[in-house]
Amino acid sequence: MADDNHHDDVAIDLPNDSAGRKRISIYQPEQAGLIFPETPDFKSFEEARTYRKQHLVAACRAFAMHGFDYGFAGHLTIRDPERPDLYWTNPMCVHFSQVRVSNLILADHNGRVVDGGHAINRAGFVLHAAVHDEYPDVLAMCHAHTVYGTAWCATGRPLDMISQDAAAFYKSHAVIGASAGAVAVEQASGLSVAQQVGRNRGILHQNHGLLTTSRHSIDDAAFWFIALERACKQQLLVEASGVKPQIMSDRAARYSREHVGSDYIGWLHFQTLYNHIATTQPDMFE
Repeated sequence: MADDNHHDDVAIDLPNDSAGRKRISIYQPEQAGLIFPETPDFKSFEEARTYRKQHLVAACRAFAMHGFDYGFAGHLTIRDPERPDLYWTNPMCVHFSQVRVSNLILADHNGRVVDGGHAINRAGFVLHAAVHDEYPDVLAMCHAHTVYGTAWCATGRPLDMISQDAAAFYKSHAVIGASAGAVAVEQASGLSVAQQVGRNRGILHQNHGLLTTSRHSIDDAAFWFIALERACKQQLLVEASGVKPQIMSDRAARYSREHVGSDYIGWLHFQTLYNHIATTQPDMFE
């Protein structure tokens, strides 16, 4: 069942920087004028679309770097800024490392390709379209068949708060048993999962794997997917050790989530990956 104790990012009252600009994270520098990632401000839908497509490609490349490929399995989506009823996604049977701006596809919620030459992943359409349709404010979603996430999902248990990394998902992840283990190729299956997603950042789909969603950006959804896989790995390693872990208090876990587990922090973390990929893999822009 989905965890009903979901959360929205908590507004943190911080002093403005030295130029008087409002800060929303303790990681934003108080001293103005330093090199630091800034969230973009677009002047047109085309600018926003280009940004979203480039960052979707970088998210796919990041998944390749982390070894999240498994044949044709795995799909990432981001809504089109001008037509939110459509979403951009990676092409079917193209390795994450080979996804580029030119081979992305644009699809509607019925699985019809509107722009692009490649086919759409049926399971991707069923799951993502259902979530995008059920939650109009969800901008992005990620799913891949990963080793540690799939292994931990087989337990049917939520994560224990054993680390700061896990605390990013404090009361913002859920175990979903609906259609557990079944290949999501029927629309009814996608709907049964979508209805239980709620406002959770991460989903542990029992006997299947991990899903993440974001109301902020594909950057945010992709980074928290990477982080969720990492948290599952940590949990499995602790379980395998046989040593009973020390569990964080609710207060400590909540504090960590508020400061290192927000949508903005997910976006900020991903900028490190984006800049590395854009610099070392310029073919992504082709």
